[in-house]
Amino acid sequence: MAAKVECGVPTIAEFYSGKNIFLTGGTGFIGKVFIEKVLRSCTDVGDIYILIRPRRGKSVRDRMRKIFTEKIFDRLRKKNPDFELKIKPVEGDMMKPNLGISQTDAEQLSNKIHLVFHSAATIKFDEPIRVAVEMNMLAVRKMIKLSKTFKKLELFLHVSTAYSNCDRHHIEEILYPAPIEPQQLINLCSVLDDESLSKITPKLLGDKPNTYTYTKHLAEHLLMKEGKELPLAIVRPSIVTSSWKEPFPGWIDNYNGPSGLYIAMGNGMLRAFHAEPGATADIIPVDIVVNTLITTAWYTVISKPEEVPIVHCTSGGINPITWREVADTVLCYYRNMPLQQTFRQPASDILCKNKMLRDFWVIMSHHIPAYMTDVGLRLTGSKPYMVNRYTKLHKAVDTMNFFVLRSWVWTNANSKLVNNKLTTEDKEAYHMCPGSLSWPEYVEDHAVGMKKYVMNEPVDVLPSPSGYQTKMRNLGYTINTIMVIAIGRILVAQSEMASSVWQCVASCGRGIAETICEGVYNITSGRLQAAAHT
Repeated sequence: MAAKVECGVPTIAEFYSGKNIFLTGGTGFIGKVFIEKVLRSCTDVGDIYILIRPRRGKSVRDRMRKIFTEKIFDRLRKKNPDFELKIKPVEGDMMKPNLGISQTDAEQLSNKIHLVFHSAATIKFDEPIRVAVEMNMLAVRKMIKLSKTFKKLELFLHVSTAYSNCDRHHIEEILYPAPIEPQQLINLCSVLDDESLSKITPKLLGDKPNTYTYTKHLAEHLLMKEGKELPLAIVRPSIVTSSWKEPFPGWIDNYNGPSGLYIAMGNGMLRAFHAEPGATADIIPVDIVVNTLITTAWYTVISKPEEVPIVHCTSGGINPITWREVADTVLCYYRNMPLQQTFRQPASDILCKNKMLRDFWVIMSHHIPAYMTDVGLRLTGSKPYMVNRYTKLHKAVDTMNFFVLRSWVWTNANSKLVNNKLTTEDKEAYHMCPGSLSWPEYVEDHAVGMKKYVMNEPVDVLPSPSGYQTKMRNLGYTINTIMVIAIGRILVAQSEMASSVWQCVASCGRGIAETICEGVYNITSGRLQAAAHT
């Protein structure tokens, strides 16, 4: 996407001065960080119009007010207490015709908007294909149609995913051929019922692991074809995780991706995970993603490249970390700073490269303890829940397997190009390179953030003893003891040598017990006799 940036071009803050932005996905993880960063760093920016749907009887304005009370906006609120005045909620719904936007709002957007950032999508990996098509493809079509009415439009930036081409090992910043014409898939969804679509989904996906990556790939093609009259840009982030620096380290508000697994590791539930320990964990901090969106929009508008820029936002090719290193850091933190609500103590290691070994440990350390726990709860008159929790956990783990069993190579020439065009001051203010990131510190900050901001637990003190914790700890000890005895008895039944060892251990145990009892008896008798004499 080679293009020239002439001398005297505006800085990032100068570029955004007076610009009005239309943002989708503004109530999501990336959207919140985007809003905070733009308003804090580009103080003269125009208004930010956010597409938002009412929910549970709350108006869009009420939803925005609640969101702005979150801690992520504390730093911005301190700098500018009136920042909310620049937020203009637009009632709408990505699933509705014309995005559910009223005619009045549509006309206002038409006259006001300079920049569009389309971040809204369903990120559920196991979403039915009809829903994934509606949210990830048809929503793009609706956004293109709406954006074509914007009289002052300078850019439409689409947030895709680095995994949109995960059926390839080496991925460049280009548009790869589509497995099917987007309209063909849309037509299938319009004529087939849910059951028929479910049956053909595996064939449609091919080598792609889920409907998310599949529809995000097709969405790029739909954007390029139907939005070719618009100034476009695409950013492809990898696995978006907690903040690195801004607005402060470790901020996170969801269980998406590996975040939920961190909690499952911390509370002792997740003890066996099928993964390639040496595979690259291509995680990228959310503030780097947001800075990449901000800077890519700046670069595209001022340089006007001949081709649509596709910018990767990944870490593995610059500063890699493995899943082994991630897991070890998370487990170490939660062993030192336990969660308040734990099932068992965190395991020392959970990664299993061999699937058969993983399946064995899932039975031994997941299924058996879960059923034993529920039996115990029933016997005590409590409602069983552990088997259900493990069912949900295994479902979440299964959606991640594809991504933790292999590594990818993403090129980042366009990302480097954008970064190199920034001034020294803007490079510091809008850091978009993970090269200097210290992974152990960052991953621990992520674990801390999950404990503090998602679980709402204190992070500066150890949890005080409680009846629940004692009950769960004792239950864990009981489970481990029963499992050891059960495995021992199975081995004894299958081997004469093991039987001999078992009998020897039992005999020694009885001898030791008899000696101890005899010693206690003698000591007690001596004390009684001495007491009688006195």
